[in-house]
Amino acid sequence: MAPAITPRRIMAGVALVAVTGGALDYATLPPLLPTYQQVRAHWRPSEAWLYDRHGRLIDSARVDFAVRRLAWTPLAAVSPAARDAIVAAEDHRFRDHAGVDWLALGAAARDRIEQRKARGASTLSMQLTAFLSPALARPGARGWRDKLRQLRAARALEARWSKDQILEAYLNLAGYRGEAQGIGAAALGLFGKTPASLSRDDGLLLAALLPDPRADAPTIARRACALAGPGDCTRFPAAAAAMLGPARSLALDPGLAPHLADRLLVRPGLRITTTLDADIQRLAAAALRRQLLGLGGTRARDGAVVVVDNASGAVLAYVGGIGGASTAPAVDNANAYRQAGSTLKPFLYAQAIERRYLTAASILDDSPVQLDTASGLYVPQNYDRGFKGPVSARTALAGSLNVPAVRTLLLVGVEPFRDRLWDLGYRGLVEDGAYYGFSLALGSAEVTLLEQAAAYRALANHGRWSPLRLTRDQPATPPRAIVSPAAAWIVDDVIADPNARAATFGLDSALRLPFWAAVKTGTSKAMRDNWCVGFSDRFTVAVWVGNAEGDPMRAVSGTSGAAPVWRDVMMALHARLPSREPAAPAGIVATRVAFADGIEEPRRDYFLAGTAQTRIAGVPAAARRPRITNPVSGSVYALDPDIPIDRQRLGIAISGAAMAHRLLLDRRDLGPADHAPMILPGPGQHRLRLVDPAGKVVDQVVFTVR
Repeated sequence: MAPAITPRRIMAGVALVAVTGGALDYATLPPLLPTYQQVRAHWRPSEAWLYDRHGRLIDSARVDFAVRRLAWTPLAAVSPAARDAIVAAEDHRFRDHAGVDWLALGAAARDRIEQRKARGASTLSMQLTAFLSPALARPGARGWRDKLRQLRAARALEARWSKDQILEAYLNLAGYRGEAQGIGAAALGLFGKTPASLSRDDGLLLAALLPDPRADAPTIARRACALAGPGDCTRFPAAAAAMLGPARSLALDPGLAPHLADRLLVRPGLRITTTLDADIQRLAAAALRRQLLGLGGTRARDGAVVVVDNASGAVLAYVGGIGGASTAPAVDNANAYRQAGSTLKPFLYAQAIERRYLTAASILDDSPVQLDTASGLYVPQNYDRGFKGPVSARTALAGSLNVPAVRTLLLVGVEPFRDRLWDLGYRGLVEDGAYYGFSLALGSAEVTLLEQAAAYRALANHGRWSPLRLTRDQPATPPRAIVSPAAAWIVDDVIADPNARAATFGLDSALRLPFWAAVKTGTSKAMRDNWCVGFSDRFTVAVWVGNAEGDPMRAVSGTSGAAPVWRDVMMALHARLPSREPAAPAGIVATRVAFADGIEEPRRDYFLAGTAQTRIAGVPAAARRPRITNPVSGSVYALDPDIPIDRQRLGIAISGAAMAHRLLLDRRDLGPADHAPMILPGPGQHRLRLVDPAGKVVDQVVFTVR
């Protein structure tokens, strides 16, 4: 006899059902999912983007290497054909259900009971919940409890999100191949397209990839054919193979400034608007590429170009390298420290003119000189190893003569010149003047191309220096007066003078333009670096050519290396509006100058007020301080046993007014200094003194005989 149903038993049953239901509800409770707005706000691309001043994309950089994501792609930016193909393949009743496709679930259950191959029953909403909450898609999450949690999560998602939001998020969060996440990265990486330009076949191939992103090309082609429906499928094998072929070049990324992108794009998702102009960037890169191709990889492999707007300090072009035959293409040659060569000379002469030590017409002696330094004997040489004798400062600077530059540094002083260069933004000069010595006049210090452009822009801007600007949001810094406007203008006039540089570079070199431009070349020790830096009334252009790894160039001179690039860029910049010569500032006096002894042809020259001269002549010997010019202090002479000893005498040379002066070798009196005696000192160290009539030593040298 069945037990009677009593109220107590009914209450117990209800309680059991309630407890069981509560436990089941708790066990299948889905995780709390973020809102659509939260998902969008937390999206972090793996890329960062660089734009020019007009908002045009010029480059991008991969910053996060854990996963490949581009910017979030709105649903409206995905082609309808590709979008519909993916939806039809993954969830063809997507628009009709509330997160769970019960018909698909029933069919899947029937297939399981009948032991058929199970169909997929996960909707886009269910798949999206797994993307949003990894706990729903953890390895091994295949049990009934996990499936119920996912079902409940999908229904909860549909209650808070719109269908378009769900589809948009799914397309952006799905993984397609390897590290590519999102339809933006998949479209660009697999097809070289934007999501908006994907075709239906592209969508079918992506849909065929979704179930197994690691599938091979034949498998993907077979799936795409099945998804396409009845018709010709011969196109899919080749399309699948092309999609999975070598990495596509990102054709939509111009790749115009890769070195600047590496420098500025340091965080994922950054969108930086630079001061660059994409058109000027292209023409600068093209000019450099042509020159390097012409030189050939065996002569010079690398180069860099910087173009600056003189008025604003905005960098309009930043070409850190161009590839080609380069063996170090990742090196940013626009920001690498290298020896400056003769490019520092304009600032040295400007300082000497500013301090009234020299004028542009002053005579400097371009003859051999040997300087005794703490590190040994310093013997500066000109580029062609020849000497031109007495020359004006204008000719010496424009013709880039080395010995006159060293003599000018003796006037200015190494330490003051080093400080002047520091004030002009050359931040590589971290040592004191004694470290660089007299070679600083010839550019022994290391500088960058950006520093060169900024310093020469200061000459173009009447001696006022301010930092260059690379990004639009970088504030303009008020300029600081470093060089006096008058001295800067005179130096500008000198390095813009084609006649003054003719003796060294000829009248028709790459430095001569059909409009006004000031320019200086430079070549570092052992032909490792070739510079050409100059400016017009509107632009400063700095060019470096060499080898990024520091090995010497072959058969490349100051006018055959960087100068042709400088010329091409300047000509393109001024194709419509030629440069105009700047007006002289206050404090400049123009005077016609004649030179004694035919040193140079008469000309009109410019002076600081109060320093003008109409006739320039060499200092008479009587006015020069007596000194010993040979032998040079620190020299070492070797006696040759194969040469008769009386043929190995050493000649003593004295300059200046040495009448009534006497020479003493060690402690032996050699007689009057103006007799220029020949001596034969024995092996060992010797001290030669020049003494005046009162017995005071006015000069002395120490030399060694071996």
